[in-house]
Amino acid sequence: MKLIGLSGTNGSGKDTIGQLLDGRHNFLFVSMTDMLREEAVNRNLGTSRGVLRTISAEWRRELGLGVLVDKAVEYYRQQGGDDRYVGLVIASLRNPGENDRVHELGGEVVWIDANPRVRYDRLKGRMRADDPQSFEEFLAHEQAEMEHSGDEATLSMRAVKEKSDRVFQNEYPDLDAVDQAVTDILL
Repeated sequence: MKLIGLSGTNGSGKDTIGQLLDGRHNFLFVSMTDMLREEAVNRNLGTSRGVLRTISAEWRRELGLGVLVDKAVEYYRQQGGDDRYVGLVIASLRNPGENDRVHELGGEVVWIDANPRVRYDRLKGRMRADDPQSFEEFLAHEQAEMEHSGDEATLSMRAVKEKSDRVFQNEYPDLDAVDQAVTDILL
């Protein structure tokens, strides 16, 4: 199984790149954030970033730091795995234990980034209810996710970035340009 873990700053294009790999290159794309949203809905909780962070930390404490990667791999196998797909692409890794698990499985981790103003404009365009309303709020949310809170099960985007194998600067003007860059760099 070819395994690619995607991580990066908010609005950098992780889901877009995952969807391109899925739709144009026969990977199965699994959004760990969507898994967490589904769990939040099943528990009748909201789907705010805070709720998702709480659930992910709870799962990591109970089932190990790589639990979300393991759940994505299990889903990949249930969907036909290598008999059906080129590989699995997972987004968004937000804990260094997830990087470690991707590496243990022979995969690679790609950190995706873009200029903060470009990323904020992308978030405004997708119109999710839980996205920050102001640029300042956007930057504050990002900073809060950069460091552990002293609990290894919580988010630490800085450590994820440090453990990434590649960096992809995503400031391309359109999907075809992003796809060409992804093809050149990752495939």
